[in-house]
Amino acid sequence: MTGMGLDYATGLSAPCTVIRMRAIPGAWHRTAAGAGLVGPDGTISPTIFAEMSALAADTGAINLGQGFPDEDGPAAVLDAARAAIAAGANQYPPGRGIPDLLLAVAEHQHRFYGLALDPGREVLITAGATEALAATLLALIDGPDDEVVVFEPHYDSYAAVVALAGARLRTVPLRWPDFQPDLDELRSTVTDRTRVILVNDPHNPTGAVFGQEVRDEVVRLAERHDAVIVTDEVYEHLVFDGAHVPIATVPGASERTLTISSAGKTFSTTGWKIGWVSGPAALVDAVLAVKQFLTYVNGSPFQPAIAAGLRLPDEFFTGIASTLRDKRDLLGAGLRAAGFAVSTPRGSYFTVADAAPLGATDAAAFCRELPRRAGVVAIPLTAFATPERRAGYATLVRFAACKRVAVLEDAAARLAAAG
Repeated sequence: MTGMGLDYATGLSAPCTVIRMRAIPGAWHRTAAGAGLVGPDGTISPTIFAEMSALAADTGAINLGQGFPDEDGPAAVLDAARAAIAAGANQYPPGRGIPDLLLAVAEHQHRFYGLALDPGREVLITAGATEALAATLLALIDGPDDEVVVFEPHYDSYAAVVALAGARLRTVPLRWPDFQPDLDELRSTVTDRTRVILVNDPHNPTGAVFGQEVRDEVVRLAERHDAVIVTDEVYEHLVFDGAHVPIATVPGASERTLTISSAGKTFSTTGWKIGWVSGPAALVDAVLAVKQFLTYVNGSPFQPAIAAGLRLPDEFFTGIASTLRDKRDLLGAGLRAAGFAVSTPRGSYFTVADAAPLGATDAAAFCRELPRRAGVVAIPLTAFATPERRAGYATLVRFAACKRVAVLEDAAARLAAAG
């Protein structure tokens, strides 16, 4: 998943433009503030992802900042998209998604997790997981008294959309090096004001995979406080030890859980923006009521292609996890050789390293210097944290392993030479 929402702000460098933007009323400002993009003087900054990617382009550095692959996905999926275009699948698909993709998502959930879904009522196709998250939160949040609980650090769109919806974000910190939540802190954070408990597992940016005790406690607290569980599971097939376990499989969870995933990370098609929401029909209908006024529909020829991808044999899914595990190990070894302390991720694209052994005291400053110092781009973990918790992540840096082996080897060599 990328954090590119508000890249229009990269053009706001002229003071007169900034003043005009600051004078425009509307929800955009609290959205930017929620994402941490409003400076002390009120100016709007680009996301750290836009800034670091621009720095990579300017310096020729290897971009291990943003989480997008540099290799195409399986030929069967790409060929299915070409065939769909040639066959005329180029107009609006049905509002919920093409029936075959709805069916394929339901089949996938049953095949891998034993979850039984009605494809016509309990699945909704979206413009990627980011739209699914936005539509879900906008649908379920009802005002400023509602709270959304997330684990921190967190994907930047969570805070932005919660702010857009006018609700309050409450966070439970994940701490170096294992990034597992303290269950007592979770219990004290979830209250009767909690409308949504939002769980990203496997977790971006830390690479954590939560244990069964965390899943069980989330479900218990949701039942106790009558909250809806929303899960972001886009890295579900990129778990390195064992299999992914959706919260919806925990007893008592399915009737109050909306599960979100997407094709981008599994099939290396991040630019296609095909995602989905699944869960109880009444909750899915609520999301559809909002989603239909966002993108309406999208990706007509890509939908049958992703249906084909979801039906690939088991060997494909185990293969992508094994391949990324090897890349994780390659990147981790390179980071350790360069002098970083490394948290070994259990899933996702990402590895978090501590730059303190290299003398860093400010991860953002370290990352802005790294492209010229070592020819590599990374992202400071503080970009994923609320201001009051950033000190806890002051020297931590996120690297993405979803690149070609030769690229990772080159990055490791550059970092070692610079260290």
